[in-house]
Amino acid sequence: MKTFQNPILPGFYPDPSICRVNEDYYLVTSSFAYYPGVPIFHSKDLVNWEQIGHVLDRPSQLPLEGQRQSQGIFAPTIRFHEGVFYMITTNVGKGGNFFVTATDPAGPWSDPYYLNAPGIDPSLFFDDGKAYYIGTRPAPEGEKYSGNWEVWLQELDLETKKLVGEPIGLWRGALRDVIWPEGPHLYKVNDYYYLVISEAGTGHHHAVSVARSETITGPYVGNPGNPILTHRHLGKDYPVVNVGHSDFVETQNGEWWAVCLASRIYGGYYRNLGRETFLIPVTWEDGWPIMSPGTGKLEMTYPMPILPEEKSLIPTMCDHFEDDQLDFKWNFLRTPKEEFYSLSERPGNLSLKLRPERITELVTPSFVGRRQQHINFTASTVMEFSPKKENEEAGIVLLQSNEYNFKFVYFKKGNEQVMKLVKCTAGEEEVLMESPVDTAKVYLKVTAHGQDYSFYYGESTTNYRPLIENVDGRILSTDVAEGFVGTELGLYASSNGENSNNTAYFDWFEYVGL
Repeated sequence: MKTFQNPILPGFYPDPSICRVNEDYYLVTSSFAYYPGVPIFHSKDLVNWEQIGHVLDRPSQLPLEGQRQSQGIFAPTIRFHEGVFYMITTNVGKGGNFFVTATDPAGPWSDPYYLNAPGIDPSLFFDDGKAYYIGTRPAPEGEKYSGNWEVWLQELDLETKKLVGEPIGLWRGALRDVIWPEGPHLYKVNDYYYLVISEAGTGHHHAVSVARSETITGPYVGNPGNPILTHRHLGKDYPVVNVGHSDFVETQNGEWWAVCLASRIYGGYYRNLGRETFLIPVTWEDGWPIMSPGTGKLEMTYPMPILPEEKSLIPTMCDHFEDDQLDFKWNFLRTPKEEFYSLSERPGNLSLKLRPERITELVTPSFVGRRQQHINFTASTVMEFSPKKENEEAGIVLLQSNEYNFKFVYFKKGNEQVMKLVKCTAGEEEVLMESPVDTAKVYLKVTAHGQDYSFYYGESTTNYRPLIENVDGRILSTDVAEGFVGTELGLYASSNGENSNNTAYFDWFEYVGL
């Protein structure tokens, strides 16, 4: 019996949503303050996924100016109805709840249709010729305690792109005084409407619960066995934590599966990789869904779905920047308002302009990043850069947020060229190590073995020497930095508040999970 390994999308890919169109499956995840937004993936077998683009890839779709790392695009939902794909989500801080449409999931997608809807985590459901908006909002009686919210429903007119009729409260969650009922998804199975939600917050107590009703407007009655998935009872030393935010899909062969988020912890209760996407089998008994039957907890290995298996997609480890567009794995911070990178200025190189914006500010710096996807990894690059002034620097950044990060950069100090590592904790920067180096082309390498991050440099790939080794990387976990994102790492250039006409050139970037 063939098996697959979880997570199916390792690294910072939280809040997954899935839909099936005949024999094709599409999946989206949240992206917060990163641009482009809402990565979209395609699969035939639910296990091997290929990114086919981003849903929000134009400034008109994705205003993120000034937003913190864990604002921006919250949990999206993807659905397909009568030849049209719908993606609905929340831009926290810039417009609220909206949806976009496309006939091709690879795009282009429409500009946003904003909805006058409170709360977050919207979903769509199509039934008997009508469309419905399902979301979460503060309880109508007032938020008597933090997280006192409810799941609610309202009809959506697809012609006018407006909510119509009266909003109806559906459910508060499985427990009395439950906090943060979130991520609602509605399904119709046989004679019942099933409402699947997450609750208790996206931390240790996270859980998936379900209620059902014979009519779409309720009343909804909770499963007496709720929650149907949680790891809160397993203790904080269990390697997979904060399981929740699930979306169900039925295959063309009648199997049921669910995608959900969870985090792998290591080095103590720390989650540098963020919330990742996992796949779980679902069965139905006595009119209720059972997640991960037999164990009741999210496992790292399951038998493959009964679907035609695709060949495992082998990711390209080294990007030589030879295409005319960046690979989909790369992204930026917030919405770029000017061009700061080029693949054509020096063909075969990624060129980064030095600009006044800093990685420690709520701006769009000259940063091109990708997700950390492995507990142990090596990332390396070669950079051609000659700092002209002491304010100019370029190199590699490991980023949790503008307040928690590492800068591994080459800069000018007096009459010397220097490599340095700067640790930023709670917005305060500290230089951990400096070392003179005189070369116009410098090779940089970062390795991680668990929470031990080491930083190397040299004049070639055969003479790396350590700048500093075994630096504690726990500041890159949300358990220190707070928020909802995972660690990114990538290429960076800045003139630190002053204008510059300088440029850093990167010939290649290699990321290898160990």
